[in-house]
Amino acid sequence: MATNTTVRPVPPEAAGSDFARLSRKIADAGLMGRRPGYYALRMTVVTGLYAGGWAAVALLGDSWWTLAVAAFLAVVFGQVALLAHDAAHRQVFRRRRASETSGRMAGAGIGMSYGWWQDKHTRHHANPNHEELDPDLDPDLLVWSQDQARAAKGLPRLIGRWQACLFFPLLTLEGFNLHVSSVRALANRSLKHRGLDGALLFGHFAVYLSVLFWLLPPGMAFAFLAVHQCLFGVYLGSLFAPNHKGMPILKGEDRPDFLRRQVLTSRNVNGGRITDIALGGLNHQIEHHLFPSMPSPNLRKARAIVRRYCEELGVEYMETGLITSYRLALASLHRAGAPLRDGARVSS
Repeated sequence: MATNTTVRPVPPEAAGSDFARLSRKIADAGLMGRRPGYYALRMTVVTGLYAGGWAAVALLGDSWWTLAVAAFLAVVFGQVALLAHDAAHRQVFRRRRASETSGRMAGAGIGMSYGWWQDKHTRHHANPNHEELDPDLDPDLLVWSQDQARAAKGLPRLIGRWQACLFFPLLTLEGFNLHVSSVRALANRSLKHRGLDGALLFGHFAVYLSVLFWLLPPGMAFAFLAVHQCLFGVYLGSLFAPNHKGMPILKGEDRPDFLRRQVLTSRNVNGGRITDIALGGLNHQIEHHLFPSMPSPNLRKARAIVRRYCEELGVEYMETGLITSYRLALASLHRAGAPLRDGARVSS
């Protein structure tokens, strides 16, 4: 499994580049240093909320108030996913073994194959919003460009016409998709530690379902599962949707230098500390893509340096509010599906 989202502030190809100069500014500001106290507190709080949520399920038992706990645990699962993300980028620990161990533990807690996700996410970081190279732009259900719409078949062709309207309802399936994709990835023999990933993944499913059907009547257990997984999917999808959707899509040989490739395809979401907590620091997406191993609490401090530097270079630095970011993402999806709507009108 690839692990190249590591502590490497200056890629070899960036020596003497615009990014190298920015990297020195960031290093001089001390923003690449680890934040063990922050992560110790964050991991303790999230672990406590995780355990407390399941304890509440046990205490409430046969009560429909348990569904409120399912909604609460959906948010907690999202926070665990964010911790797995930070660990995978070596924001938490400097050493690979500690990073992988903590990331796998977090992944196991939410039913995710850590190896599959990290490989996919590493490829995304290398080529964000590149139609052929970014796995996040694969047209598996939605189409992300008009070229993909013209070539679409099956479900993407059917859904693509109205995908902007269907986007948030479809996010209710994202939690299930995470589990299914994790299981399917186990068939890939090139996936490192797939035996361990498989054991942790099926161990999670066994414990999760056993606890639900032991503590709750069957009907309520199924209702809990639906509420929990659907809301987890919505939260998970909402964490990542504002970051790149609606930003320029690269194609073919269109690969600018490292700094511009990361900045021009990413969008920040402005807001205060609550936004930082809710989005796990991913609201500072530009800084995160430039410095993926930077601890998430340092991203806000890096923002001023990066934004000023981009202004000096004349590189567009996109930052909007949260609602505007969703509006731009949905508008982009609507434009991407235009050929399918036009084709439907012509055929009728």
